[in-house]
Amino acid sequence: MRKGLSLFVPMACRLLISVNFLAGGVAAIGQEASTLPDAPSSSQIQSGSLRLAQCGQQHEPSKNHIFWIIPNYRSDENPAEIQPLTPPEKLRVALDDSFDPSAFLVAGIFAGLSMVQKQYSSFGTGAQGFGKYYGGAFADQAIGNIMTEGLLPIALHQDPRYFVKGTGGFWKRTGYAISREVITRGDDGRNHFNTSELAGNAVAAGISNLYYPAADRSFGNTANK
Repeated sequence: MRKGLSLFVPMACRLLISVNFLAGGVAAIGQEASTLPDAPSSSQIQSGSLRLAQCGQQHEPSKNHIFWIIPNYRSDENPAEIQPLTPPEKLRVALDDSFDPSAFLVAGIFAGLSMVQKQYSSFGTGAQGFGKYYGGAFADQAIGNIMTEGLLPIALHQDPRYFVKGTGGFWKRTGYAISREVITRGDDGRNHFNTSELAGNAVAAGISNLYYPAADRSFGNTANK
């Protein structure tokens, strides 16, 4: 049972990331379905209002949630005039994802899963044990976001946003979405190897060993983060 659950948690994380990308593709398909000038879609109306409210030509990352729960401040559904984010804006994306009210709920879900599988037996059980699991889970996701969406994109001049592909069929868009795991946009407008995402998660996993019990540290637990 413990082995099966230990495999489930990282698989769930990867699935949620994939759903995040695919949700962007589905949203773009919906936007193409209604293009008549006398019948604008609600998303087009909202997008127009957002542009009027912004100062200058640079637009902010769109704010949304996956399934109305999981924070997702990285998707940009209007890449028509892409402007690179400034360092403070990249940090804002990371902090919004980390401290959105729903992020506290998501941390509780992953803390519960880890507690059920007794991933860190030194934490114990009961309310006190759950509190330790919760603190670890929240720190994991916050540090991961700050590394992959803030600090490394600033240092490497990469854009932490996911830009929805507005053309092509389902499979083409799906392939594009999956490719964003290893390819990202640089501040220079070119495609870059997604070092921010991959190295950022690796660094965050390494940092987690500082606050998890030494007795429960293992390559498997670290790799699963």
